[in-house]
Amino acid sequence: MENLVGYAKRDLLVPGAPFTDLGAANEAARSWCAQVNAAQHSEIAAVPVEQLAVERELLAPLPSLRAAIGRLVTRKVDRLACVRFGSARYSVPTRLIGRSVGLRTDDGRLLVVLAEGGQVVAEHALVAPGEASVRDEHYGGPRPTPRRAVRPKTVAEKEFCALGPVAEAFITGAAAAGNTRLGPELAELSALQAAHGRPALTAALERAVAFGRWHAADVRSILAAGAGTPQPHPPGDALLLELPVVPTRPLSAYAIGAPS
Repeated sequence: MENLVGYAKRDLLVPGAPFTDLGAANEAARSWCAQVNAAQHSEIAAVPVEQLAVERELLAPLPSLRAAIGRLVTRKVDRLACVRFGSARYSVPTRLIGRSVGLRTDDGRLLVVLAEGGQVVAEHALVAPGEASVRDEHYGGPRPTPRRAVRPKTVAEKEFCALGPVAEAFITGAAAAGNTRLGPELAELSALQAAHGRPALTAALERAVAFGRWHAADVRSILAAGAGTPQPHPPGDALLLELPVVPTRPLSAYAIGAPS
């Protein structure tokens, strides 16, 4: 390699210098490589470009750039896009479901590599047996929070849920808060629509959900308060004021006996 660098300096850089720019230098290098590779080499007694065509059939693909260190074990990716190692589960990209991958430990990490080429497709910190290491990016993003839909059965529940999504949110919140009288109160809440109208009732339910008030008496109080109740909003941008610059005096100016 040192002889090659010296040869290029003597035969290419020195005679061709100075180059106007990088593009001109690269073009001169390409022309020089084509010239020297087409001439017979003194050590191999052959023309390099011709010898390369002969040996190309014996060349194999380059291995992975990551050195294979440690023992490699093979696992099959299950339907949950996970593999098992050391009685623990580790996630891999979902595109690998059903395929076999290699697992290797390296300095407290578990590397998941493809059998073809050795490309690392997942990396986890080793976890204890029985635990799982799952990465959201292997599934296209975080898992959505499970939500059980409201299933009205009685006539009162069906009439109340007809008010829209806010009614379902009220039922879900009241049930989570432990309101045991929710069933009888739904009929009472639905009856408020005749007295106050649907828009006013849905607005009262939205306010009740926002403040965690889960009883019919709370909704009646909100309706009785009317539209003059405060409507909280999230804080806005900070108020920035540019104060005027005024002349100042040092504290020494206020000392007794100091000139005024």
